[in-house]
Amino acid sequence: HWHGFFQKNNSWADGPAFVSQCPIAANNSFLYTFPSASQAGTFWYHS
Repeated sequence: HWHGFFQKNNSWADGPAFVSQCPIAANNSFLYTFPSASQAGTFWYHS
């Protein structure tokens, strides 16, 4: 989950399991991609 980025039309990939996205199964991964070149500031990620 990211803080500080504007993620227009990307809420399906940022949030709690079963609320705004499907859970990530054990031993699997999720590649998080979104444009950020035009953004500046402090960004924070946590899971």
